[in-house]
Amino acid sequence: MAHDQIETMRKQIDEINLQILELINKRATLVQELGKEKEKQGSNRFDPERERQMLNLLVENNKGPFNDNAIRHLFKQIFQVSLDLQDDDKKKVLLVSRKKKAEDTVITVKGVEFGGKNPILIAGPCSVESYEQVRAVAENHAKRGLRTLRGGAYKPRTSPYDFQGLGEEGLQILKRIGDEFNLVTISEIVTPADLEMATKYIDVIQIGARNMQNFELLKAAGRVNKPILLKRGLSATIEEFIYAAEYILSEGNSQVMLCERGIRTYEKATRNTLDISAVPLLKQETHLPVFVDVTHSTGRRDLLLPCAKAGFAVGSDGIMVEVHPDPDVALSDAKQQLNIPQFNEFVDELLASGLYKDENVATRV
Repeated sequence: MAHDQIETMRKQIDEINLQILELINKRATLVQELGKEKEKQGSNRFDPERERQMLNLLVENNKGPFNDNAIRHLFKQIFQVSLDLQDDDKKKVLLVSRKKKAEDTVITVKGVEFGGKNPILIAGPCSVESYEQVRAVAENHAKRGLRTLRGGAYKPRTSPYDFQGLGEEGLQILKRIGDEFNLVTISEIVTPADLEMATKYIDVIQIGARNMQNFELLKAAGRVNKPILLKRGLSATIEEFIYAAEYILSEGNSQVMLCERGIRTYEKATRNTLDISAVPLLKQETHLPVFVDVTHSTGRRDLLLPCAKAGFAVGSDGIMVEVHPDPDVALSDAKQQLNIPQFNEFVDELLASGLYKDENVATRV
């Protein structure tokens, strides 16, 4: 008898659940229609005064056993998902998403394909210090058949007393060397005001980790006709990283590349923690090229090669690494940069592994 009574009450609960479901969906349909009407009239989707009125009405008519706070919590959840329903369906699929564009985005600069069939190496000094310094790296690039040169002209540093870069002079050096050796040049820009000026000198604009959520810079980058290399923020989630890229695409610039450069964790053995899982995840969720910066993620020369191999193994479109003619006297990141012989060995080891294949890159200097 007791078991039959339990089953009877369970059936009653099931019936009530279905009634609630029907009412919630009926409410949702009405909310969608309301959203369309608000859009026609140019009204805001969210009306806090209206929400307060609904909550007050519910609490006034609450007869228990739920207390008033529980009622507020339950219905605020319903209000939130209902508000989400008022979004335009087209806006729900991000421009960066695989759902929006199934095929990979390939960005071609001076004949170099970013996101193409061959992964690439992006290498160069942390900071542009002089013409001679950058030229030494570029000359070695030319001998090896490498085509992409990085170098910092504006350096956002933790300490205001550290070397901040040569600024426009550094960009001019990159321009001169890029033209001389037919290299694709990449450099970071930190303020929206410098973007237009930078487009005259460099081929790819980098937005660094510390500026990943500088939204005015992201929007301004979306309005220039230059490829953008966007680095993941120091403590950014994958979702935040993807939305940062969306800021750029939403302004009209579809030439965006992503770079995993390690995130900040409690671990002290490396400069940052390389989130290698971010690469296949970003490749799965977006159609954008994805790169791995092994220098900033590890901060250790002895880990650059295995982490580069790992990056290629999980499907990255390329690796970024820092190389300097004489790292011991470098004005920034001296301990983590390779010298030119070490870099050549690094390239040779990658080629020998079979993970990095580029018929244009020589196996020996």
